[in-house]
Amino acid sequence: MTVHHARVVALAAVLVGISALVPSARLHAQETIEELRALAQQGDVVAQLILAGNYDFGQGVPQDYVEAARWYRLAAGQDDAVAQFNLGNMYLNGRGVSGDDAEAVRWFRLAADQGNDGAQVALGLLYENGRGFPQDYTEAVRWYRLAAGKGVALGQYSLGRMYMAGRGVAQDHVAAVRWYRLAADQDYADAQFNLGTMYGTGRGVPQDYVEAVPWFRLAADQGFALAQANLGASYFNPDFRYGCGTVSPGPSAAP
Repeated sequence: MTVHHARVVALAAVLVGISALVPSARLHAQETIEELRALAQQGDVVAQLILAGNYDFGQGVPQDYVEAARWYRLAAGQDDAVAQFNLGNMYLNGRGVSGDDAEAVRWFRLAADQGNDGAQVALGLLYENGRGFPQDYTEAVRWYRLAAGKGVALGQYSLGRMYMAGRGVAQDHVAAVRWYRLAADQDYADAQFNLGTMYGTGRGVPQDYVEAVPWFRLAADQGFALAQANLGASYFNPDFRYGCGTVSPGPSAAP
C-alpha cells in the first residue's frame, strides 16, 4: 500500500468532516423548530441553513434528506457558501437528491469561489480522482493549495500527497514532509502516519526510526490501523523498518 491514502470511495466521509455544516445555533438560539421554519419561509438564510442541518442530522426533527436538500437549496440560492457546499455534498452522495457529480461540482465551485475551504478541498479531490470532470492533477493542486494556505488540515495533507507522488507538481519529498507536518500538528491521523513513514524511510528527512515511532503512536491513538500495526511491530522488534504503509524486516544482522 502506498502513502497515498485517500480513496474515492471515502470521499463522502471526508467531505462531511471538513466543514461546519451549519452556522452557530446561537444566532437563533431561542427559536423552536416551528419558529425557525417560519423565519426560513420568510427568506431568513440563517434559519434556512439551520433548519436544513436539523433535517440533515435528525436534530429536533426526523432525519429527512429531501427536506435538508430543499432548505440547503433555498439558502444556496441566496449565495450562502456553506449551503452551497452542503448542497454539493448532497449531490455527490445522492442524499435527498439523485446523485449527480456535475451538479455537485457546480455547487462546490460556487462555494469555493467565495472562499469556502471545504468546497476548495472537495474540488481538489474531484479533480484528482476525475469525478465531475476529466482528471487534472494541476487543478487538484491549485485547489488543495488554496485550502492548505488557510490552515485546513485536509488541504495540507492532500497537498503533501501530491508532492510525494509528483502529481500536478514536481516530486519533492521535502515539501511533502512540510505539508504533512502542518496537518499532523493539527492531529490529522493520515498525516501523522505518513510523516512517520517519511522518517522511517528517510524521504524528505534524515532516516530516523526513533522519530517515526511518536508519529505512528499519535495516529494509532486515533484508531489508524496501519499506524497501530507499525507501532506494534516496533515494540515487538525495534530493528523493524518502516515502509510506506507496511512494516518490513530490515537487513539481517546474522553473519
